[in-house]
Amino acid sequence: MKPILILLLSLLTLFANPLQKSIDKAKAYSTIKLSKGFYHGNIVINKPLTIIGKEKGVIVMGEGNGTTITITSSEVTLKNLTISHSGESFQNIDSAIKMYHCKACIIDSCTLKDTLYGIDMSMVSESNITNNHITSNGKKITFRGNALKLYYSSNNLFAHNIIQRSKDVTLNYSNDNIFEKNKFIENRFATHLSLSHGTILKNNFYQYNAVSIMIMGAKNTTVTENQILSSKGASGIGIVVNGVKNFRFENNKVRYNAKGLYIGGGEKGKGMKRYIVNNEIAYNKEAIHFHQSIKDNTITHNKIVSNIEDIVKDLPTKINNLNVIEYNYWDRYEGFDSNQDNIGDSPHRVYQYADRLWSYNNKLKFFYASPLMSLLNFMSELAPFIEPNLLIEDKKPIVLLNKL
Repeated sequence: MKPILILLLSLLTLFANPLQKSIDKAKAYSTIKLSKGFYHGNIVINKPLTIIGKEKGVIVMGEGNGTTITITSSEVTLKNLTISHSGESFQNIDSAIKMYHCKACIIDSCTLKDTLYGIDMSMVSESNITNNHITSNGKKITFRGNALKLYYSSNNLFAHNIIQRSKDVTLNYSNDNIFEKNKFIENRFATHLSLSHGTILKNNFYQYNAVSIMIMGAKNTTVTENQILSSKGASGIGIVVNGVKNFRFENNKVRYNAKGLYIGGGEKGKGMKRYIVNNEIAYNKEAIHFHQSIKDNTITHNKIVSNIEDIVKDLPTKINNLNVIEYNYWDRYEGFDSNQDNIGDSPHRVYQYADRLWSYNNKLKFFYASPLMSLLNFMSELAPFIEPNLLIEDKKPIVLLNKL
C-alpha cells in the first residue's frame, strides 16, 4: 500500500469516531444512528444490532489490513453506509463485510469500495443483501477479490444490487438462494455456481462480463427473464452449464456474445437435463455451442436469429435422439407452410459441412469465413462429397416470428 495512503488512513483512524465502543456498550437489538463523517473500521458486531447512516457520507473506513466489518451474530442490520479499505490478503479473505455462522441479517443500501472482497458469507442463512453497490479495489482482475463469496450459505435473497468491476460472484455448496433484479457489469465470472442447488436467477441484467453465468454440478437451477449481453472478448460467453440436472433457462435475452450458451453434454445418467424454452438468442457469434454431445435437451419456442452460427459442436461424437427440439423460430429455415398453421412443412436441420474442421481444431479458426472455406461450404451443400454431420433437427419449426 502506498505510504501516503497509509498516512491518510492513520490520521483518519486517529480522528475517527470510536464506533467499536458504541457497539460494545449497546444493548442487544438496539439501533445506532450515525451522522455524516468517518468511523474507524475493523469492527466486530457480535450481538443483534442495527447500524444506520442517517444521511449520505457515513463512511466506515478500515485500517488497510484485515476486514472492515465482521459480523458473528444473527439479526444484524447495516444500512446506508459506505464501507471501504479492507486489507489485501487473499489468504485471509480480507473483505468489506465478513459474515460467519449467522442468519436473518440485512445489508441494505450500502456502498462497498476500495476493498479486496466485498461480502464473504460463510454458513449464513435467511439474510437479505439488497440495494447495494459493490465494487473492488480498481486493480487488474487477478488482484481483485470476489464481490460476493458464499460458502455453505443458503436461503438468502440478493436483490437490486449493482456489482461492478469486481472479480466473481461465487456460490459453493450454497442452496436455495435467490438473485433478482441485480446488475452485473464488467466482472469476470458474474455469477458462478458450483455444487449449489435450487438457485433462482431472475430478471437480472448482465453486460460486459467475461462469463455472465457459469453453473457447474448444480441441480434444480432456474434462470429466467434475464438480459445477458455483450460478454467481453473473443471467447466471451453468456452462460456455461455443465454437470447440471433439471436446469431451466426460460424467457431470457441472450445477445452480442461470442458464445450465447455453452453446454457440456457429458453427464452420466438418463433423463432430461436442460430445458431451454422461450428465449431470444440473437446477434451472437455462436448461439448454442455443445461440448462432447448433444443429448438430454428440451429446446422449444425459442427465437434464434441473426447469429453467425446457430449450432456448433466441438467434438466429433455421435448424435443421439435424446432431445426434444421443436417450435423454435430459425431465421435460416428455408421451408414452406402450405397449410398456414405457422409450422414448417419440413423439419429444420442444422448440419456441419466443411466448417467442421475449425469446430474441432481451434487453430483452423483463422480461416473461418475466408473465401476458401466459404467455397468449400457452398460446394458441400450443393453436392456433398462427404456426408455432412447432422447436429440437430427441429421437427416443427415456426415460420413467422410474430406468431411465435
